[in-house]
Amino acid sequence: MENIARLLKVMATLRDPEKGCAWDIEQTFATIAPYTVEEAYEVADAIQRDDMDDLRDELGDLLLQVVFHSQMAKDAGIFDFEAVAGGICEKMIRRHPHVFSDLQFDSMAQQKAHWEMLKAEEREKKGSASDSSALDGVAITLPAMVRAEKLQKRAARVGFDWPDSNGVFDKLAEEVQELREAITAGDQGAMQEELGDLLFTVVNLSRHLDMSPDAALQHSTAKFERRFRHVENSLADDGRKVENTDSDSLEQYWQQAKKSE
Repeated sequence: MENIARLLKVMATLRDPEKGCAWDIEQTFATIAPYTVEEAYEVADAIQRDDMDDLRDELGDLLLQVVFHSQMAKDAGIFDFEAVAGGICEKMIRRHPHVFSDLQFDSMAQQKAHWEMLKAEEREKKGSASDSSALDGVAITLPAMVRAEKLQKRAARVGFDWPDSNGVFDKLAEEVQELREAITAGDQGAMQEELGDLLFTVVNLSRHLDMSPDAALQHSTAKFERRFRHVENSLADDGRKVENTDSDSLEQYWQQAKKSE
């Protein structure tokens, strides 16, 4: 814990009005928030690359963000790092009664249901009963695909869902047709709406298949990048470039890239 105390002191010094850093002093929750999100993604990237040295560094950067926000809150007399740490300790103990009390669950499903019940109770306490919704607490700043998946899961918990993936496939075909009609009509507004509906339905399908749509898209994106780079390299070996190659030839190179995997 010595280094935690040291880090808190470093941040306090950086924010000191008299001897601190001008940049750190002028920051606000709003200006720091994008860096917080960025650092979280860089942690995930290090994990994806299985780079443990980088992960250690990125976790430090992410921890700095927590300390930074906490120091700004302390400066404003709202809360401090101790309150943040205490709050999450209390929450974890409360949400794990099977670990920190005598309560026992007969199955993982029962444990998960209890977890969701506790989270729902916490959300209800934060808002008034009149505006309570099963969808409360899903941050609007989440990436669109992640937020769509979370909202769908919340709705499914209260029974608003298709019984299986067959209904989702029917909806998918419906959305494709509606997008085609919007394109034919040349209606940009309708095209955007229908494309959004189509993407939302694809997320729903992923959920019914018990797959992460984000992970699936990441996999396909990495596959595209790998194959495209293969095409570029193959063309370079032949003294050519993508932009100067006809579509039929590009398709041949693309098929070669697929076969090389």
